[in-house]
Amino acid sequence: MTAVQKMSIACLSLMLGWIPVQAQDQEAAAPLPLNELRTFTEVLERIRTSYVEPVDDATMLENAIRGMLEGLDPHSAYLEPEAFQGLQDTTSGQFGGLGIEVGQEDGFIKVISPIDDTPASRAGIEPGDLIVKIDDHPVKGMSLMDAVDRMRGPAGSKITLTLVRGAGTPFDVQLERAVIKVKSVRTEALDPGYAYLRITQFQNNTGEEVRRSLKTLTAKDELKGLVLDLRNNPGGVLQSAVEVADAFLSDGLIVYTKGRLPNTEMRFNASSANPGKNIPLVVLINGGSASASEIVAGALQDRGRAVIMGTDSFGKGSVQTVLPLNNDRALKLTTALYYTPNGRSIQAQGIVPDIQVERALLTRNAEEASYREADLLGHLNNDSGEERRTLRRQVTDEATAREADYQLNQALNLLKGLNITRSR
Repeated sequence: MTAVQKMSIACLSLMLGWIPVQAQDQEAAAPLPLNELRTFTEVLERIRTSYVEPVDDATMLENAIRGMLEGLDPHSAYLEPEAFQGLQDTTSGQFGGLGIEVGQEDGFIKVISPIDDTPASRAGIEPGDLIVKIDDHPVKGMSLMDAVDRMRGPAGSKITLTLVRGAGTPFDVQLERAVIKVKSVRTEALDPGYAYLRITQFQNNTGEEVRRSLKTLTAKDELKGLVLDLRNNPGGVLQSAVEVADAFLSDGLIVYTKGRLPNTEMRFNASSANPGKNIPLVVLINGGSASASEIVAGALQDRGRAVIMGTDSFGKGSVQTVLPLNNDRALKLTTALYYTPNGRSIQAQGIVPDIQVERALLTRNAEEASYREADLLGHLNNDSGEERRTLRRQVTDEATAREADYQLNQALNLLKGLNITRSR
């Protein structure tokens, strides 16, 4: 046996003795697969001696580690220093790149969600788009981390993505990289008494921002209804998702996780602090709502706290644990699955809305004429003394923009309907 083979088996013995101490009580450690180890070391030696160019042992072992993780599921990965730092920047709310959350499907890179107010969203990239080329480099067979590395770059530099949407033909989109500063939470008034709260991504401080926003909204006027918009929200920090759901619940289970090891089984319950009170709530989701977004939507749906509206969510119900290694590297490993309070697994199923509303464009027919009794010459006046309403209400820019978002418009109509039925 060569020195390389002995070294490789020693290294792999450490990696393949993978049952941690705390798990040995549950299942006996499996014997090392010696035949496969011999095959591995033989392949390593053949590459080392016969490949067209010299390859050092460290590179081959790092490639082997990447391959082990990429063969598990689309979300497990070996993070080199730059990727590890990028992950930390993402959860803190500022990072460089395009502002796009991606996964892998059939060897291509699939868009999970563009993030609001970033180069990706401004370029019109949509959830479900497949990235087939990055600057004329085909991505077929490219690892997810390699693709992400290619899309990152200095702010101001240009990049061209070749996309396929549905069954359409490939098309190019040119973007300019930027420093992505994600504002996690924003609010605005809809109609008097009705408000809109948008969460673009779950960052470390998102729960606190939502609570602060709710206190501001409820302090101004009586809030008759709230639209919580989680569309195209790719997820983020689990604890923040729990805190957001907790802002609308007074007690009970929010989410729980199950994995192979005891320390991966966690339960998260609501506290009595509830700034959302009992305000009627509609939650908007779509195919770009993933992970933490699905935890919030699933909890509020199971607990009967909100009406979920839109289209089926993405279906990412797995927990990734980031395990730091030496040399500023880390392992991002899937360790558990999420379950809603009623025991539904989100993984590959997603959240099905209570009311299915597809994305559509609502346009006003400006030529429509509508005549009423009050418009007839010589009509009798109403004895209540009230002035008659105008023939058509004035359409403001805000109303036009809102009506262009059909799903939001339907959510607002539902909230108004709920208030009418509650007041009777």
